[in-house]
Amino acid sequence: MAYPEQSTAHEQGIGEVIARLRALSTGWPPDDGVAVFNRVYLSVTEAVAQRVEKGRLGDRADAVTLDVCFAGRYLAAIAADAADQRPPACWRPLFRYRHRPGIHPLQFALAGINAHIGHDLGLAVVDACQALDCTPDELEDEFDRVGDLLVTLEERIREEVMPGPDLLQVADPLTHLLGCWSLERARDGAWSAARALWALRHTPALADDLAGRLDAAVGLIGRMLLTPLPLPHRHPPVPAPAPAD
Repeated sequence: MAYPEQSTAHEQGIGEVIARLRALSTGWPPDDGVAVFNRVYLSVTEAVAQRVEKGRLGDRADAVTLDVCFAGRYLAAIAADAADQRPPACWRPLFRYRHRPGIHPLQFALAGINAHIGHDLGLAVVDACQALDCTPDELEDEFDRVGDLLVTLEERIREEVMPGPDLLQVADPLTHLLGCWSLERARDGAWSAARALWALRHTPALADDLAGRLDAAVGLIGRMLLTPLPLPHRHPPVPAPAPAD
């Protein structure tokens, strides 16, 4: 099966991935849509590194390989966009709309997470299996532990980049749009995709077709997550009626 060119970060480990994510953060303005996702991804990767150090993500070598193969997909997409090449379809909406007004930071964050979990994670499992000479079932424990961490962080991510409480009360289009997407469902889909791609590894044409359709479908979800939404107007409070004489 043909995969996009991978970052050499897998040779350096999670520490090198974190260093590269930090370097990217310094090169973009804070309100850049990709920068918003990059900050979220950096915090998640740092949390993964801490758990790996404590032995809480299963086999250390397997966990590191999976995490670095996973990060390599994102870093490869960044490199492709910077070189004016076509990144995977799942990443194009975020790169294209990163400066568009009317898109809330949480939308940028979830569009990146959608691309990375919905598309990259399944392919990263296959990458890791090839690197470790194992099957997806042998990485299931590490996959589940990393996935559980991502799910527990989702609420924190929403809190960090969601508008303030007053805005939430009136931002019905935003809350409706974001409520249609679930990290847990995306993670489950990634595992199914990984197993299917692994089963098709000896039939490259079918595997490529499946990967391409997955990429396009995740990209479509990304475009919907990045629907521009006008900031709601704050209306002055309605005055209380005057007491009757």
